[in-house]
Amino acid sequence: MAVASEDLNRDSGPRESDIEIPETAHQISHDSWFQVGFVLTTGINSAYVLGYSGTIMVPLGWIVGVVGLVAATAVSLYANSLIAKLHEHGGKRHIRYRDLAGYIYGRKAYAFTWALQYVNLFMINTGYIILAGQALKAVYVLFRNDDTMKLPYFIAISGVACAMFAIGIPHLSALRIWLGFSTFLSLIYIIIAIVLAARDGARSPARDYDIPGSRTSKIFTTIGACANLVFAFNTGMLPEIQATVRQPVVKNMMKALYFQFTAGVLPMYVVTFVGYWAYGSSTSTYLLNSVNGPVWVKVMGNISAFLQTVISLHIFASPMYEYLDTRYGIKGSALAPRNLSFRVAVRGGYLVINTFVSALLPFLGDFMSLTGAISTFPLTFILANHMYLTAKRNKLSSLQKAWHWLNVFFFGCCSLLAAVAALRLIVVDSKNYSLFADL
Repeated sequence: MAVASEDLNRDSGPRESDIEIPETAHQISHDSWFQVGFVLTTGINSAYVLGYSGTIMVPLGWIVGVVGLVAATAVSLYANSLIAKLHEHGGKRHIRYRDLAGYIYGRKAYAFTWALQYVNLFMINTGYIILAGQALKAVYVLFRNDDTMKLPYFIAISGVACAMFAIGIPHLSALRIWLGFSTFLSLIYIIIAIVLAARDGARSPARDYDIPGSRTSKIFTTIGACANLVFAFNTGMLPEIQATVRQPVVKNMMKALYFQFTAGVLPMYVVTFVGYWAYGSSTSTYLLNSVNGPVWVKVMGNISAFLQTVISLHIFASPMYEYLDTRYGIKGSALAPRNLSFRVAVRGGYLVINTFVSALLPFLGDFMSLTGAISTFPLTFILANHMYLTAKRNKLSSLQKAWHWLNVFFFGCCSLLAAVAALRLIVVDSKNYSLFADL
């Protein structure tokens, strides 16, 4: 019986006590799956949802847009579940994406994945600062429709607000109550956008749902919108988020993912579809710029979008913060003079660069497309399938291996095409608008 018990334990994988945990300055295995589910849902229902009517539905139209969003939901859940199941591969917790890639492929893959992830998160955060600036400018023009304050000024204000929040919140698990605020703020701007857009749609004449642009531009905008589809659902930092969840980490992370891709996606679906229904091909890339309604309601919606964006950015900047805090031994009290001054200098400096890029090229839709193309596709779909194929190669059938190779090839082609389309969009917009444009 003892031998049988040992064999059973060996077959079921390493026990919790046998799992090696890497060194980190941040908390791990601290949060419930429900809290982690809210972290994921905060990302998926961030103020970016106010742009999907214009950046996904307008270039794709009703049929492709709806089918694409549903398909992207299913494919994203599948790809993220592959990564989640590798979290304790080889008897070690891989609390960073680069750690997992390095363990499976080697040191060069570690560095490459870290660079890819850094670009991904930097560009996501650039988009967040642009969004926050747009929200503040939308409030301003409700009271003063002049050129005194331009978008780059509001982007700079947003960068300062994000830096102050980053200095005050030491790590991802410390968000806690802020996740509740984030959910409440998300509900405010989503409900306001849905109600005002629905009212406008009910009062408006028939809308034009034709995809705008020339034949050539339609091809590129459609490809770019496909990159936006995968951008909408994926973080590019799943291992870092999974690191915070309590044991059993794989089972609890799967619960969080199911929560994200069921209840979590519903608000996004509704606001995206209602916004496109109400305004058709003229829908703005920031939906609250399209809606009509009482000034105080629009102010509330934009301010809630601004505040939620500040919280969301902190989530996507946390892998960089964790790396720097661990690298320089920032532990202990968050209010210790050394720790506080370090966060002021390092996190503040990082966000200064982020804010400068946001103000320099404030093309939100283009950044979403480029992020999806050069980082979300590779991190979430190409690497996920290939890492799972490599790690589980002795346990997969020939058909399963062929399936993962097909995914690698398909999403590799999608990534290449989307990158070309996104770069073209940025070049075109850069010609049409000056640097530090007031959009």
